[in-house]
Amino acid sequence: MRGQKAYIALQAIAYIEDNLRECLELGRVADALGYSKFHLHRLFSETVGLPLHEYVRRRRLTKAAGELVYSGETVMDIALASGYGSRQAFTDAFRAMYKAAPARFREAGKFYPLQLNAFAGALGEEPVKGGFVQGDITYAAPSDAEGWMGLARLKVDGYPYFDEAEYTENLYRYMEEKRALILRDGGRVVGILGFSGTDGGCVRFSGDFRGRGSIDFLAVHPQYRALGIEELFLGKLTEEIFPGGELSVTTYRAGDRADTGCRGMYLRLGFQERELLTEYGYPTQRFVFSPGDRQEENDDA
Repeated sequence: MRGQKAYIALQAIAYIEDNLRECLELGRVADALGYSKFHLHRLFSETVGLPLHEYVRRRRLTKAAGELVYSGETVMDIALASGYGSRQAFTDAFRAMYKAAPARFREAGKFYPLQLNAFAGALGEEPVKGGFVQGDITYAAPSDAEGWMGLARLKVDGYPYFDEAEYTENLYRYMEEKRALILRDGGRVVGILGFSGTDGGCVRFSGDFRGRGSIDFLAVHPQYRALGIEELFLGKLTEEIFPGGELSVTTYRAGDRADTGCRGMYLRLGFQERELLTEYGYPTQRFVFSPGDRQEENDDA
């Protein structure tokens, strides 16, 4: 049986999905479900990992992006169906999230989602195990693919330009090469991490990987955000897989409105800002984690 928080969040999500073309202010959703605005706002944010209004905006823009690529609807019609009163307001909102005007995005013909409606299969009971340790993290196997992809869809907000077919193909390769780490709470996947060496692959010496590494994908289930799981994955990499080595990752640039907290997470973990990049046409920034830097910070403290 689902936890009460997840049950209420799923009620809200179902209502939102059925009424994406309507006005979906917090008060309307709360009234429709019979909850107070404060209660629904707090519960939805805690369970889903996003405020309700942000979830609505990202779902609408994701649907609009799909219609731009796959339908013949005019930009104005798509704007109105997405809840925007003018083409300019829609263009400004779309460009802020997708880094391209709607017409240019349609011309490129490559759809990717900001937010998928994957919560129905991913939200559930409250965490059963609270005291995870580094040893609970294991290498993922092909039998984990379904659970892994469920969490990847749930946390697509942390991965600009998510192409599910390409991602799935790469996932099996990562599993075969022992570059996919997974954390479970019973049968539930609550954390995933894919990594590489600096050359795009890894070379194993005496049971571990030497040199520098990179985090290619990291996601933690929103219902487990307060349990320090990101720190456990980082410890697994720096202590067991790349002992003493440097780690890098690319994530959102400062001020990117599409970022739901990924940049802040890496800063909190001790990563340092490096050069600005552009990947798949998307503006990003590289971050670097050095165990030496973390040790100096600890010594100073």
